[in-house]
Amino acid sequence: MIRIGVDFGGTKIEAAALNASGAVLARERAPNPGGYDLALQTVADLVRAVEAAAGPGGPVGVGMPGSISPRTGLIRNANSQYLNGRTLGPDLEAVLGRPVRLANDANCMALSEATDGAGAGATGVVFGAILGTGCGGGVVVGGKLLEGANGVAGEWGHTPLPWQTDQDRAPPCWCGRKGCLETYISGAGFEADYQRSTGHRRSATLIVEDARGGERWATQALGRYIDRLGRALAVIVDILDPDVIVLAGGMSNVTELYGQVPPVVAEHVFSDVWSSRIVRAVHGDSSGVRGAAWLWPLDASRADVGQTAPA
Repeated sequence: MIRIGVDFGGTKIEAAALNASGAVLARERAPNPGGYDLALQTVADLVRAVEAAAGPGGPVGVGMPGSISPRTGLIRNANSQYLNGRTLGPDLEAVLGRPVRLANDANCMALSEATDGAGAGATGVVFGAILGTGCGGGVVVGGKLLEGANGVAGEWGHTPLPWQTDQDRAPPCWCGRKGCLETYISGAGFEADYQRSTGHRRSATLIVEDARGGERWATQALGRYIDRLGRALAVIVDILDPDVIVLAGGMSNVTELYGQVPPVVAEHVFSDVWSSRIVRAVHGDSSGVRGAAWLWPLDASRADVGQTAPA
């Protein structure tokens, strides 16, 4: 059976068709239209497009920002805020005419990488961190996605930066709080930190390039970023002690992270030893859509309807 996955990103929506071994047979992307009804139609159009190229698929898995409230069944905490308060799962089932399962986009990335990516072969815990426009986390234990009793497992981006220093101000977050990790270690947070220090806007890519060239302000900004990411991951280690930490999103392309972040983690972990790996996502920005496709088992029945991923 062909699996269909959809990645509901902030700037784009992607659909992909995967075969039984996980190979991508077809992929289509479109800009996120920024409105609910248009987004539903965009998903339907993309699913039709990948099926036209790869053949008919079965149920659809969708990676999305935010999560589903187990109390109301409505989307909550999505930074694409027009999704909040909506019955996204049933609405997608209506436009697609088939069962749909939803999971947080960071959870989908973690599931993809734990299944056949950078965390493949880990028998314990894989923690996936998205460091892109926003910041999120996903947890896979023994090959299975962990969503938690209230559906918020892995909501790492909206926890506070630990072991704060005088340099760590508490920027306001879109969620209404201050000092969330997302305001520090997302790509946007990195750019905002540089702007607060210099008064100038600059893209994350150019800041990193300047740091590699020895420019003082950029070097300091990258140093703060590495230190903050290391502290943030140390808390994850103290709670979950993952076998592998997989980084995805735009900031995961900064190669300096893989040599310089582990010593910071080791410094803050409550242990005399820490030797787990921090690695880049093998599937890059396709991890989310691939993980969404993996939300359904190969023998899934078309009658098996549900909004959430299997436990």
